[in-house]
Amino acid sequence: MTQLDPFSVPDFHLPFGNSKHPQAARANAEATAWAVEHELVSAAVEQFAGIGFGHLAGRVSGEVPYERVVLLAEWMAWSFVLDDQHDHLIRTGELAAWRPVTDAITEHLETGRSEAAAALGNPLVNGFTDLCDRILAGMSGATAARYRAHVPLMLHSLDQEAGNRRTGGHPTVQDYILMRRHSSQILPMMDMVEAGLGLDLPQSVHDLPEFQTLTASVLDVISWGNDVFSLPKEHACGDNNNLVSLISARDGVSLPAAVQVVEARIQARIEEYLVAERRLFQVMDADGATPPSVRTAVERYVRSYEDWMIGADLWQRYECTRYSDERFAAGMESAYTRPDLVNVA
Repeated sequence: MTQLDPFSVPDFHLPFGNSKHPQAARANAEATAWAVEHELVSAAVEQFAGIGFGHLAGRVSGEVPYERVVLLAEWMAWSFVLDDQHDHLIRTGELAAWRPVTDAITEHLETGRSEAAAALGNPLVNGFTDLCDRILAGMSGATAARYRAHVPLMLHSLDQEAGNRRTGGHPTVQDYILMRRHSSQILPMMDMVEAGLGLDLPQSVHDLPEFQTLTASVLDVISWGNDVFSLPKEHACGDNNNLVSLISARDGVSLPAAVQVVEARIQARIEEYLVAERRLFQVMDADGATPPSVRTAVERYVRSYEDWMIGADLWQRYECTRYSDERFAAGMESAYTRPDLVNVA
């Protein structure tokens, strides 16, 4: 494992305000307790809590009711365990054990039940079914359909990451960007926030090219920023699923120089987001058929997007120990990772 020389994470100059739910710390504690109760972690619980998923949930939820903040924090806790377990199986060459778990998850998502015997009793599956049932119960039919579509795409993107690491090659930057929009695991969470805010945007709005550009910009800003924060760990363990590493290899430049390239890309993406936002409202206003209620809902949705961009950045800088943990930076597994988790039944 090759450790990266220390470097400073740039200031990405996100021109947005952010407020944090006053009970975010409580949500973090409750989500940690939920993960322990569901046997997702059994050791180093304080380190696991240091990820700060409740703080992130509190930053991106706006005025969502507290119980929905907790639910989002629990989903985030589950997502971090999912990601770490996937990395663990890549390290140990046991990816064959991954398929029964994801099969059971997708089966429950599609049918409301999990009957795959190989995964019954698995904490990852049990945690998902508990969360999924409560998440879908609070969603409209249209939002639930998007959530049901986003979760399999998220799982598939993890398979793509495993393929990239197995071959040792480098995907193209564009292919990586498209994959990263799903491996960030953000889209299902955005669906949850939309439901928590009581928003139910028509599919026609989601289908607008301007709205899709807006969404892609948000996902890229968050994902590329996270690639900078997580670079030391991924570099140390030879993970090539990182925009900085890909640009370094493609352009033949040092990693610090590639960080500067990614910083510039992020700033350009923020500008593209602002242009797309203005264009979206111009298109909606030019369409005399857009009801005022829909325009108001889109305005609130846009503020939610801005909460996501600045909230994720502030969380990583100030409230999350995951990216500063010595084990993580050295490319090692976190102390809370259960080596037997995927095979537990």
